[in-house]
Amino acid sequence: MAKYTPTIGLEIHAELKTNSKMFCGCKNDPDCETPNTNVCPICMGHPGTMPYPNKEAIKHVLKVGLAVGGSFADFTEFDRKNYFYPDIPKGYQISQYKYPLITGGKIKNVELTRIHLEEDTAKSAHDTGDYSLVDFNRSSLPLMELVTEPVIHDAKTASDFARELQLILRYLGASEANMEKGQMRVEANISISDSDKLGTKVEVKNLNSFKSVEKAIEYEIARHEALLEAGEKIVQETRGFDESTGKTFSQRSKEDAHDYRYFPEPDIPKFFLSEIPDFQEENLRKEMPELPEEKRARYAREYGIKAEDIEVFVQNKSVADFFERAIVNFCSDPECVKLASNYIVSDLMGIRKAEGRDDMGNLFPSSFGELMLLLKEGKLSSRGAKDMLLLLYKDGGENPEKIAEEKGWILKNDPEALKNALLQVIEKNQKSVEEYRSGKEAALNALIGQAMKETKGSASPQVIKETLISLLK
Repeated sequence: MAKYTPTIGLEIHAELKTNSKMFCGCKNDPDCETPNTNVCPICMGHPGTMPYPNKEAIKHVLKVGLAVGGSFADFTEFDRKNYFYPDIPKGYQISQYKYPLITGGKIKNVELTRIHLEEDTAKSAHDTGDYSLVDFNRSSLPLMELVTEPVIHDAKTASDFARELQLILRYLGASEANMEKGQMRVEANISISDSDKLGTKVEVKNLNSFKSVEKAIEYEIARHEALLEAGEKIVQETRGFDESTGKTFSQRSKEDAHDYRYFPEPDIPKFFLSEIPDFQEENLRKEMPELPEEKRARYAREYGIKAEDIEVFVQNKSVADFFERAIVNFCSDPECVKLASNYIVSDLMGIRKAEGRDDMGNLFPSSFGELMLLLKEGKLSSRGAKDMLLLLYKDGGENPEKIAEEKGWILKNDPEALKNALLQVIEKNQKSVEEYRSGKEAALNALIGQAMKETKGSASPQVIKETLISLLK
């Protein structure tokens, strides 16, 4: 039994997908490479400017709240979070403190504290010599912050939680949540203790991959244990994570919680969600899509496919849409559905990887469905189906059976023609015949191989095997 119990809480920021910024009409384009292009006096913090909230950003957060089973705050307001940093143009950040949009909720059995809305900071560039530059394109982008309860006790649970949140955001269309681009950033608060009392908390900031979330937490737990075993104290501080070394490093001490001197934002009126139709729970529910957990349950219930396959479809929404379009008209019985699932998850995903693509190439859902039907009906061998799939992916085509006939891939299971061909195989391979009749089962495989050559792949291996056994008796 482990001597110490780790306790982990997460704070996750996600840039929301809207046309304009959080408190002004400037374009929301975090990928813009020309500095200080999408800016105005409001997002640059000029004195006397008046911010106004982005309705679409508020709706995104409320839908996330619905997705996780959180509670809507009726009364809500924005607050000023005061601190100085070069990328904070106003000297404060407009955020939410006492009255967040969402409280509570749960993702993968991890309880949430709150979900609130704020504005992102500008972006500093420090690689310019002995001075820094600030790009305000990102300043005031709508930013959702989600805070969990300190109820996570291992690194994998933390990374699984972050993955599921990313899925939810993408299904809702609230955010691309691309961690490599900084659209979703994870901070982990970690402590360990050998009693019921929580230990000293250390915060690891700006983790930008799921692998980093796991590695940073694992490293911190091991570091804390080593310090306590050596009789040393853990310092409450903020740390960063170096992906190249797999280690965290100290950024700044944090003896006490920072006093941000929150107070209500005087330039943005307070409001009641229930008084605004677009923010009412019953109206938002009508706009909700199927969520990841709902898709898992439906695929298991309706299709009966393997849990591993279901997860591939849940993680790849476009692949799932392709699968459903393929089976709806051409391949809807259980056997064909399972064939389609297997060929998508193994063969089609393998082709995409080999081709360096993340789309379906020139393959139509209808053509794929028809291909699976040919396979199920025994008109194509497994090898023929794989060759056809690659051809359709690269070149397209809307009539797989016609293409297969032109290529000579259609299995010709004419019993009389096959019997004559196999009699010739038996006559030419008497040694293998005698070995089989003397009890060597492996000799049968050699005969099947010769038969496949003789029939040029135009007969089903299973039919060849059954017919050979019958003739050899």
